[in-house]
Order: sequence, then structure tokens, then C-alpha cells
Amino acid sequence: MRILILSQYFIPETGAPQNRLFQWAKLLSNKGAAVEILTAMPNYPEMAIHGAYRGRFYLTETIQGVRIHRAWIYAGSSKAILPRLLNYFSFVFTSFLVGLFRTGKYDYVFCESPPLFLGITAYLLKVLKGARLIFNVSDLWPESAEKLGLVTNRFLLNSAASLERFLYRKSFLITGQTMGIVQNISSRFPQKKVFWFKNGADVKELESMEYDPGLRKELGFTPGDFLILYAGIIGHAQGLEVLLLAARELQSAPQIKFLIMGSGPEKEKLLKIKESESLHNVIFLDSRPKKEVIPFIHASDAAVIPLKRLDLFKGAIPSKIFENLALKKPILLGVEGEAKELLIETGKAGLAFIPEDPADLAAKVLYLYTHEQERKEFGINGYNYLLKEFNPGTIVNEFWNLINA
Repeated sequence: MRILILSQYFIPETGAPQNRLFQWAKLLSNKGAAVEILTAMPNYPEMAIHGAYRGRFYLTETIQGVRIHRAWIYAGSSKAILPRLLNYFSFVFTSFLVGLFRTGKYDYVFCESPPLFLGITAYLLKVLKGARLIFNVSDLWPESAEKLGLVTNRFLLNSAASLERFLYRKSFLITGQTMGIVQNISSRFPQKKVFWFKNGADVKELESMEYDPGLRKELGFTPGDFLILYAGIIGHAQGLEVLLLAARELQSAPQIKFLIMGSGPEKEKLLKIKESESLHNVIFLDSRPKKEVIPFIHASDAAVIPLKRLDLFKGAIPSKIFENLALKKPILLGVEGEAKELLIETGKAGLAFIPEDPADLAAKVLYLYTHEQERKEFGINGYNYLLKEFNPGTIVNEFWNLINA
């Protein structure tokens, strides 16, 4: 079986789709599939082409046995709608050319969305290469873009909604990262086959990564410091202001520190809040590749995973949760709905706080800090729940059986 995974984002970029798709590609290859990737020159989240890839229209490389085709993309840091559309559609165009002339025949074209527009390339390649289309939805678009206020132009939103319906109808299989996404699509397209392609984490892989026991000291922390880690995209959806406002309330407990690692469009705003509030208990670090983030998870005492308080996110399960569960770290979850039900109420992996409520977050941080035994129990509970419900090998095996049935 030959599978082409089409995604605008892929390693060595940092982020959930990048890590997830690379993991799936390796696991599907182990099942006997011939998997290739068609993606853009690495540029995210800095929105600048990485040094080794600049000035190239096309190149191919192999990473850990996975063959990757890379096509040129327009990368610009402007938040205006036209540059953002140019970013998306430049890769729609170049990925189509590369996919048509530089890749072979496939049984399946597996398309990662968002960006939704990449589905245009996926559909054309499906038709021209006689493949079946699997459309993977990690975020409901354009619904999320509208509710977050990222896109307000009605013509664009209506056009995107029409494209979304077209792509779902033309797909052999639709997959979604959360049960909320799966239920949303199934309710609107009851005749389509929809599969819950869960996120997860490979416990053995993460446990095998090097851990530097001196990292805390290198960063200037004492053995008595209590480190709350956020590692991921610093974007609109995360609502990370809550971390800084909670840190302001916790300044009377100087041993509690917030470590924010990542890049994104909201980082400058957060840095200004830190400066204006003189928050010495908040430390910012630049984004790092996944393998370099793992030592920081080891060195932390707990992880915080926030999202804005929107109905849209009641079906979200942020993928950064799973690495923390795999390393037995308790979580502070600021997400309502599915994630809270699964990971807090059922999995007992940590504490939930009200999204965008700094007072509640501060109270939950203090509780974790003063209840060491419960912290350990949360970590063990989360680890066991991950092995049972979110094991990547099991999940990919279910997908493999489905597409082979």
C-alpha cells in the first residue's frame, strides 16, 4: 500500500501536527506501507524559511526512513489577511506541481487540515493519481477561525464553508483528532465514514530520550522551586495571559515559577505584560524541537495546558498533554468539555481550572504545590491512562485495519 501524507507543516518544525504525522508515518511504514510526505519548506512558527532550506523550490530528503518531498512556500510574518492567504495558496500551488510531477502513484492521499485550502491540492492529486482521499481534521475550519475572530470576511468564510463541504463529500474517509470533531462531522454528514484518529504519545520513545538532571540548576532554579511548564505555540487560541495574571497573584510564593517555552504571534504581548507587571516568577524560553523539550518536561513539577473559554474548544484535546502524561507529570488543565471529562474526571491525571480565570489557576497551583503525594498520584494515574487509551501503536493499528478492510 502506498500512502502520500500531504501537510503544510512537518518536522523539523515544532508543533502538534508535525510530531503526530511523523509518528504516524513511521508506524504505518512499520506495518508495511510505503509512506511519503509532501510538505512545505520548514518555516513555522517563525514564518521564515529555515536556513538550510532557503532559495529552493523543491528538494527531497529522508528522515528516519521516511521520504519527504518539500516545496517552496511564501513565508511572511504579517498578520494581515492577504499575506496569510498568500502563505496558504502559495503552497497549494507548489504542492500540486511537486505532487503531480515529482511523486508517483498512491492508493491514498492523506491530507492534514487546517489549512483547509490544502484540500484543493489533495483532491486534484486524488483524481489525477487514482487515489482515495483521507481528510484529517485536527481543527474545525472555518468554524474555529470565525469564532476566534481571525477571519471576519463573510465572502471568505462562506467560500471556505463550501470548500469544507465539498472535501468531506469527496473523501473516502474523514478522520478527526477528538471525539468532538468526529461527532460534529458525523452529525452534518451522517452518510460519511468518520474515524477518531486520536493523538497519543510513545512512552518508550519518550522515556529513552536523554534527561539532564542538572538542567534546573543551569536555568537558575533551586531544588525547592516549583516549576509549572507551558511548552507549545504562543497563539490566540491558548489564552496564555491567564498564566501571567496567575503568576501575579502568586508573587507572595516566590518558589513557584512559570516557565513558558515557545514562539508565536502573541509572545510579544505576553513579554510586555511580564515587564509591566515586573513578574520575576515568569521565565520565557524560545521554542525548541521536540527532543529538546523533553528534558524540560522532566525538569518541571507540573504542566499547564490552557485554552480560551469558548464552546469551540469543548471538543479539543491539546496534544501537548500526552508527553507530560508519558513522563508522569500532573497537569493543570484549563480546557472544558471532552479533555476535562477524559483526562481529569476519568483519567485523574491532574486538576482542572476555569479557562481564562487566573484566580482559579493560582488556587490550583497552590494546591498542587502543597500536596506532594497527590501530585505523584496524578502523574501515575495519567501515565496509566495514556497506556490504556492513547497508545499510538494501538491507534494506528485500528486505522490500518480500517483502510485495509
